[in-house]
Amino acid sequence: MLEGIIRESIGKRTAKLLRRDGYLTANLYANGVENIQVAFKRGEFIRTVRNKETLAFAVKVGDTELNVVIQEYQLHPVNGDVRHVDLRITVPGQVTNFLVPVITNGTPVGLKNKGVLIISKKRLKVRGTIENMPANFDINVEALDRDDSLLVRDLEVPAECTLMDRANVAVCGVIKAK
Repeated sequence: MLEGIIRESIGKRTAKLLRRDGYLTANLYANGVENIQVAFKRGEFIRTVRNKETLAFAVKVGDTELNVVIQEYQLHPVNGDVRHVDLRITVPGQVTNFLVPVITNGTPVGLKNKGVLIISKKRLKVRGTIENMPANFDINVEALDRDDSLLVRDLEVPAECTLMDRANVAVCGVIKAK
């Protein structure tokens, strides 16, 4: 379980001091829950996110344990380090929009025909409860030839969930290499 400290001051100066000491600033929020400003050790946070099995993961802030989902993150413009994270607290039974990652598997046929695989949507917006939410969308792209694409309407979603992206938007496709 990832452990964090509650930030008393949310100013720029204290955030800089925390980042210098190896912390990552974060904001925990949900509908009907008061915002919590926290800081996590950067290495522990990244390790936890990479090793998680489901969409949500557990954090301990102060004396409370919460399940959270990554809503948004900010990267450093030069070195690409994560600077700040917005985490949404998962409230059981509450219908909310979640951003679910897309993972592609296989090598498309179109790569042999001088094509390039393009992933247009790395995360899809799905509406539903956290209990019914898929951990990710696992897409097999082996059948894609050059100038083929997979659209949002081609994906299978659990019965209790709804895709909020337009149905005619391409998730991934193979285009002609230049």
